[in-house]
Amino acid sequence: MSKDTVLFLFFIAIFLCILSTKSHSGIILPTQLHHDSLVSSPVSCPSPDRNLYYQPVIGILSHPGDGASGRHSNATGASCIHASYVKFVEAAGARVVPLIYNEPLEMLLKVSSINSDLEMFVIVTILMTFLHSLQKLELVNGVLFTGGSAKDGLYFETVGTIFKKVLERNEARDHFPLYAICLGFELITMIISEDDNILEEFKAKNQASTLQFVESAHIEGTVFQRFPPDLLKKLSTDCLVMQNHAYGISTAKFLSNQKLSSFFEILTTCNDEEDKVYVSTIRSRKYPVTGFQWHPEKNPFGWGSPRIPHTEDAIQTTQYVANFLVSEARKSATRPVAQELFDNLIYNYSPTFYATAGKAYDEVYIFV
Repeated sequence: MSKDTVLFLFFIAIFLCILSTKSHSGIILPTQLHHDSLVSSPVSCPSPDRNLYYQPVIGILSHPGDGASGRHSNATGASCIHASYVKFVEAAGARVVPLIYNEPLEMLLKVSSINSDLEMFVIVTILMTFLHSLQKLELVNGVLFTGGSAKDGLYFETVGTIFKKVLERNEARDHFPLYAICLGFELITMIISEDDNILEEFKAKNQASTLQFVESAHIEGTVFQRFPPDLLKKLSTDCLVMQNHAYGISTAKFLSNQKLSSFFEILTTCNDEEDKVYVSTIRSRKYPVTGFQWHPEKNPFGWGSPRIPHTEDAIQTTQYVANFLVSEARKSATRPVAQELFDNLIYNYSPTFYATAGKAYDEVYIFV
């Protein structure tokens, strides 16, 4: 091959490389753009759905006690919210207002006028303990009942009152969701069944478990609707959820109670340490109400027990459950007054670190 031929082919190769570089549609650095391109019209983003509220707020009901058997506060009337529930809600894009179950009279509903001593007496005797929580319901777009142990007295009455208000809000066409976790699950089954003795004993303390979907369960429109198919399958094969309860309700007893079975649909069941089957996830057939016998908030935020699952699949499970609550809350028509909301947000309180108290929680909000 002659030198002229080699030189000719060399220049052809250089030309093709330059042509390829100029025609390449890859990444263009800002310095490669002309000034006119830098000041071109901005990218247009779609407008948000005006029917949705993108600053949702969830009310979380406090539970009697300090959560540590009085080791942090033995004050009479103390109540608490474990911080894992707050973080659970915040991780999905909502803020939290604490609904303190036993708030005093001076913090009750604003009364425009009182016409007689009798009216005052009626207000004091009927509304003394939980009316302020009802006022706070006007600031939130959904409610969460937490785990715990209190199943009677003022706490049970407050749960019942708020639950009734949740249903009334939905009847009035304000989409208003409720999550009831562990104790919350147990209380709403007691309320709907009108049977304080409907719960049974199970051995499911400090236990990671699977979720078994019932054959008749309809996933569409439920908390599980946005789960990827592979994660739904893993819920039935891998221990991705945390149980921590001594009571529950068997499938047979649930279905035999006409009030319960007509109000709720069973989505999943679980087996306790003795292989006894209990109902673990339910949803209302009519209202945006979901009950969990298990603890969706623990996976990312609970470190007090080595049995709490912290795998990536477990964390995703929590996130999908939290996302569903907040997505439902965005449908609420409530638009709280900004200053009233600011005055009642959980940010007005500081959590207490108490893993050293020997409990399976890391932080708790205490209200005294």
